[in-house]
Amino acid sequence: MSPVRRCSRTACGRPAVATLTYVYADSTAVLGPLATYAEPHCYDLCAEHSERLTAPRGWEVVRLSDGSAPTRPSGDDLEALANAVREAARPQERAAEAGGKPGTGRSGDPMEIGRRGHLRVLRSPDN
Repeated sequence: MSPVRRCSRTACGRPAVATLTYVYADSTAVLGPLATYAEPHCYDLCAEHSERLTAPRGWEVVRLSDGSAPTRPSGDDLEALANAVREAARPQERAAEAGGKPGTGRSGDPMEIGRRGHLRVLRSPDN
């Protein structure tokens, strides 16, 4: 197993995720996925430094995307998220299925019965 390559920026020890190459003849900086092997005239960058990369005035930055990573959530991801939200919105049904009385969790803990922003309304097990 090869050691993890680190960011080439001074005093940065984070793992490298991208490789930067300069094409001086075209005044272009090319930032792409991490190269298979460390090259002597290329620079490995961490995620933070690769996102903040800027080129000198008059130069162009070309960002090559990694084809293996999805760029945005797929329909399946969105459907799974919607199902999880629907499931979380039914606390009384889940309590009944688990064998508890509505408004309480399995062990008699308070059950969430409402929500507004980051605040939750809990029903006491005594009620």
